[in-house]
Amino acid sequence: MRRRPLAVALALALPLTASPLLATPTASAEAGDRESRRTLATIEVVGTLDAPDSAAGSATILDQSVIVSSRALTVNEALRKVPGVTVRDEEGFGLRPNIGIRGSNPTRSTKVLLLEDGLPAMYAPYGDNASYYHAPIQRYDRIEVLKGAGLLRFGPQTIHGAINYITPTPPIDAAGHVELSAGTRGYGALHASVGGSGLLVDFGHKQGDGARDNTALEQTDLFAKYERQLADQHALTLRANVLREESQVGYSGVTDAEARNFGREYYPFQDDLFDIEHSAFSASHAWTPDEGVQLLTSAYYSQFLRDWWRQSSTTTDTQCGTAFRDARFRGEGVDPRACNSAQGRLRNYYTWGVDTRLSWATSLFGTAGNSEVGLRWHEEDQIRFQVNGTSPAARSGTFVENNLRTAEALAAFATTTFDIGRLQLTPSLRHEDIAFTRLNRLPGGLGGRDDLAETTWGLGANWTVGGALSLFASAHEGFAPPRVEDLIAGNGTSTTVDAEQSLNLEAGVRARWRGIDIEATAFRNDFDNQVVVGSIAGGSTPLAQGETEYAGLEFAAGFNRGALQRRAGEFYANLAVTWLGTADQSTALRRVDTGQPANGSVAGNRLPYAPELATTFRLGYVRGAWDGSVEVQQVGRQWADFANTRHPAANGDGQFGELDGYAAWSATLNWTPENSAWSAYVAAKNLTDRTYIVDRTRGILFGNPRQVVAGVRYDW
Repeated sequence: MRRRPLAVALALALPLTASPLLATPTASAEAGDRESRRTLATIEVVGTLDAPDSAAGSATILDQSVIVSSRALTVNEALRKVPGVTVRDEEGFGLRPNIGIRGSNPTRSTKVLLLEDGLPAMYAPYGDNASYYHAPIQRYDRIEVLKGAGLLRFGPQTIHGAINYITPTPPIDAAGHVELSAGTRGYGALHASVGGSGLLVDFGHKQGDGARDNTALEQTDLFAKYERQLADQHALTLRANVLREESQVGYSGVTDAEARNFGREYYPFQDDLFDIEHSAFSASHAWTPDEGVQLLTSAYYSQFLRDWWRQSSTTTDTQCGTAFRDARFRGEGVDPRACNSAQGRLRNYYTWGVDTRLSWATSLFGTAGNSEVGLRWHEEDQIRFQVNGTSPAARSGTFVENNLRTAEALAAFATTTFDIGRLQLTPSLRHEDIAFTRLNRLPGGLGGRDDLAETTWGLGANWTVGGALSLFASAHEGFAPPRVEDLIAGNGTSTTVDAEQSLNLEAGVRARWRGIDIEATAFRNDFDNQVVVGSIAGGSTPLAQGETEYAGLEFAAGFNRGALQRRAGEFYANLAVTWLGTADQSTALRRVDTGQPANGSVAGNRLPYAPELATTFRLGYVRGAWDGSVEVQQVGRQWADFANTRHPAANGDGQFGELDGYAAWSATLNWTPENSAWSAYVAAKNLTDRTYIVDRTRGILFGNPRQVVAGVRYDW
């Protein structure tokens, strides 16, 4: 591991910037203006909603109109419209997103940086970057997706991409809406938003049966945001969120024989319980002492309490005995209530930090531009318990794990943009200095500590060829720290695992002409070291690391016939294509514990869960108050393990084998009359009720069956 003091990063970063005293004027923020308050109070990944073309690298914005008109019920449905992004369903509600970018394994979204208003959205981005919850998509104003060198403004996960969820601007005048929806599989939802005088309160509740037997989900979310212009130079934003989930939902998949004998909705464990209590608060202060100069400081705190009681974690789990497991392998019906055992995987996460960013307009070497430097202090505590109970519905028992894991990080970055005629150049530097600890708090337990420091660089370029055409390119070093449990063993000793490092390259073109928007990008990510948990790549192989390579093409296009013909509405279409030609193990990935190749890993094999082709196409037609569209999502074949096993064993555990490609159709009909506060819709997901496998990580998991939802909304 490379260890460099923070001073090195700052010394390197400062020459990239100009002093705020040399700033050249830009448009000033006018006190009381709503859009100015949003800009002051929100850290943005891409930039403004109207100008993603200026990004020095690939960038996509999903605004509210796309999310609403397609009636995306989950973040999964929305993100599938973005090229380069793959999303896997799990429980049917999108409550535990599995997001991958440019070939990264989507399991638990561990390789993606998730943000909300530019601040960490996950509870442990340094020590355990895994996603076990997601706020309802209905409360977000837009979604920004960034994959280029601009990632270095954030962190620590800067390898594959960032997703930034932007919350709405509170209105000045009283306004709001309420929406009710219901559908098949017991689905019901209420979403309401009301605001005025700079305050916004958003409430969401949804419940229903999941995608499998013995699954029921219920989530309630309350979010509040307050913005106030304190003076001409000062603005304050406060955010608070409380989320609760109480669901009957399992963890394990099913075996190959169970899938054949009982179908896609089979899941035998009826006593599993998943509880979440999540609360978060942040305060952001923006100081604008002069035109073009801004100091934005944000303090944030969150706690995430998760209890997951279950009888099986995978199809190979012997918690209920080997006879029970072998019966599942044979595809025989089992009675989980005859198994007097349950495990409680209980997790408490506490995260807090301060993020400050100074930005200013510059005039350097005769060129105009913008500069930004930032510093972040971040801490997170993980308290992990495992409790073994003696009945199927046990909610207490014997403690077999009591672990405290911490991460403390000090991060700094610097970036500047040089405007050289039609060419923009954006160099960036980022430094992370992280301290990890692990302590076994059971009697006789041991503890350990390890440190990690890393400095990375990036360079982006954007050339405006003409008003409708621009070219962009970027290169940056990617970095992702290992999990605490991977870096420090249970006995307190440091392992041989290193941080993930990559060289990320991309180049592309954007074009906009009379209703047609196009973006095409070629990318290549070379990993000097990629860390892979063996259990998500077939079987129970321990942690492995090695060299890998990803390369491919992304293409996005939007078409609006009405704009071409200079009249409103009629046909429109959107296309997102990802071709991942390369997603290879450049070398055999080697086990961290022994140094031997991981089971099945061979140089040249394709990495698991990296489909070669993924496409989303939507075609719609607008006529008067009616807006109808159909959408098809196509995903190519995938491998579930390092060995690229094509045909699983006859009585296989479901964790190995090829995942066939599939196409899933959806349809939406919206009714939005002019000069009416009322609107309504009906949407059908997986319209043809296609059966397809989406995951074999813990056994076979099928995609969501058909679901039909209808809703009505009232705005004031």
